[in-house]
Amino acid sequence: MSSDLTPSRRQFLTAAFQNAVSEAETSASDENGTPSCLIHIGRRAMACQFEVIINQQDRAMATEAAVAALDLVDQLESQLSVYRDQSELSQLNRRAASQAVSVEPGLYDLLQRSIKLYESTEGAFDITSTPLSKLWGFYRREGRMPSTADVTNCLNIVGSQYVRLRGQDHSVQFLLSPLEINLNGIGKGYTLDRCRRLLVEAGVSDFMLQGGRSSVVAVGQRRGIQERFPGWKVALRHPLRPAERIFEFDLLNASLGTSGSATQSFFYRGQRYGHILDPRSGWPATGVLSATVLAPEAAIADALSTAFYVMGAKAAINFCETRPDLAAILIVPGPRAGSIEAHTIGLPKDHLRMCAQTSFPIVPHDLV
Repeated sequence: MSSDLTPSRRQFLTAAFQNAVSEAETSASDENGTPSCLIHIGRRAMACQFEVIINQQDRAMATEAAVAALDLVDQLESQLSVYRDQSELSQLNRRAASQAVSVEPGLYDLLQRSIKLYESTEGAFDITSTPLSKLWGFYRREGRMPSTADVTNCLNIVGSQYVRLRGQDHSVQFLLSPLEINLNGIGKGYTLDRCRRLLVEAGVSDFMLQGGRSSVVAVGQRRGIQERFPGWKVALRHPLRPAERIFEFDLLNASLGTSGSATQSFFYRGQRYGHILDPRSGWPATGVLSATVLAPEAAIADALSTAFYVMGAKAAINFCETRPDLAAILIVPGPRAGSIEAHTIGLPKDHLRMCAQTSFPIVPHDLV
């Protein structure tokens, strides 16, 4: 891409992260003092709550589009879920080891993007790691301790290099018989990106999309907030105490994804094992408590938050050095039990407002 089209890191972050204010209430007042409320339109899907949040002033023209966006979420879950036997992805998993299977163009593009992310993260993000998840019991939320030999054997049937894509007919074929694809690490973000496109094409210019607490897309402006604080308010929660917020900031025309293992883990002989597995080693990733990525697209933010959680701060810094469209926050264990440190990558410290009840170190990694 030519340099005149590629934003500098500072240009991108200035547009995406603005100085934060305290969290906005559900109702506020616009510049004329008129009450300004938010409308939340939600639906349960993909094991979380999806929400379209719009300004009250846009209710008449945006509500129908918001419902259509949630209908799209249902359609994409029916296509992408491995927990539905008749989904296109489940059928692909059953057939692709014996023959090339043509898939819907959107799904093909998502698989192509996933494999490129596998390559660029050197295997830290891998859509074929389902056998490992099943081995550890996380696939059905029944965590258990496998043997080292079982983990080693399982690694032999994991790897996106065994997925062959052919663009002429949008076909997919597996080069290993037990191979399986699971899009949990990118599918929710992809769904939000599709919803964003639908809403923008419908003429909705100000809205926020949420897929649970981990995936957010913010477009335009939250009304009733002073113009010097543009965007939509987002909070980052403490990975060990989810009820506590540690950072607040405003998100403008950008996406955010967060990964952490607090929602699913088990203890074995006094050791905690989280559900985010390193597909390169077969063992749960360690060293990071949560990874948050800011990116132009939610699919990229979701996938890289998982990859950065697996890679750790040093590798995440190296990755971001050549990507001015990315920023990240990695929360890692502090020196004392229960304490934390925050590593910010490519994100000026003044773009965050600290709101934790107790202070903790912030280690900035400024990138050119």
